[in-house]
Amino acid sequence: MPFNLNRYTDFLRQLVAEPSVSCAVPRWDMSNQRVIELLANWLADYGFEVEVMPVPEHPGKFNLLATAGQGDGGLVFAGHSDTVPFDEGRWQSDPFTLSERDDKLYGLGATDMKGFFPVVLEALREIDLSKLTQPVMVLATADEESSMSGARHLVASGGLKARYAVVGEPTGMTPIHMHKGILMESIRVIGSAGHSSNPALGNSALEAMHEVMAELLDYRTELQQRYHNPGFAVALPTLNLGCIHGGDGANRICGECELHFDLRSTPGMHNDELREQISRRLTPLAQRRKVDIVFSTLFEGVDPFYQDLDSPLIKACERLTGQQPASVAFATEAPFYRELGMQTVVMGPGSIDQAHQSNEFIEIGQLAPAAKSLRGLIETLCMAETRIA
Repeated sequence: MPFNLNRYTDFLRQLVAEPSVSCAVPRWDMSNQRVIELLANWLADYGFEVEVMPVPEHPGKFNLLATAGQGDGGLVFAGHSDTVPFDEGRWQSDPFTLSERDDKLYGLGATDMKGFFPVVLEALREIDLSKLTQPVMVLATADEESSMSGARHLVASGGLKARYAVVGEPTGMTPIHMHKGILMESIRVIGSAGHSSNPALGNSALEAMHEVMAELLDYRTELQQRYHNPGFAVALPTLNLGCIHGGDGANRICGECELHFDLRSTPGMHNDELREQISRRLTPLAQRRKVDIVFSTLFEGVDPFYQDLDSPLIKACERLTGQQPASVAFATEAPFYRELGMQTVVMGPGSIDQAHQSNEFIEIGQLAPAAKSLRGLIETLCMAETRIA
């Protein structure tokens, strides 16, 4: 079946035209409702049963789950409906008007990742849904670029049951079987201010923070001695001291100091355990220095993702794309689908090098092969007489 570029472009043009920025900064944050409504209408026209689900405690944010076929297995094509913020002054064209130049389609979200959904629609075109032996599902989530509230709600509600999941982030259709996790934390040390001429008049939060940072760097060394994964370009877990703020004058003892850091973990590590270990290390320091140490989460975090190379889904993707499985440094929603018990791969058209950039584009030449590979997954996993385990 030939790839219909005009049809693809029409779908993507409509998606790009609907702003759906998600951001922790309220003035940037937007609803994704119009994008969800477009996808819902198109998939309903394809014969899918469509459910639009509001994300609790996030007004204006919605997930979409569209299902065709029945069975206890099934394949999910999963993507997020939101984009990052943008700097219009750095764009050569309107970020919300899809434009074509040099065999590329430009627009906000063209690669990350509105461009994935029309590829899925093209893969589904002319498939006889009555011949499905296992269900095919299309999932669009909210807020992946900020809080990942959409995927978190799915896990909390148990509202998604399938055997396989394809997360269509831009990988050039390379099957990604693992990525690092991430957590971002704030540590606030509260001492007491006083005149700098007499140290007894206060209790320096800045001096205590100096010890906190030393403890964190020691902890980083221990983690890097315990964990090593040669499958990553940076094989070790990393911990970065990102920014620090404290005090208000050279002649005052610092009463309060705050540090922000991130930790990128490798498979086998878990964010909740990491937070607990850090807290346990710093508690004696707080007691000894007679300061309060207050933890807060800047970003709830994503655990590392790993899918066994020998799993049927990875093998099928390897065969259909002709590409060897690999790893990436960026985080995705994949760990949530693994938590729900699905074999999962991160794989979609486009390049992560274009994501979060001005003049974002997706290469037209990648689209037809991507649709062919996704269609092959449907035929292999959801139309075969004998289901792959």
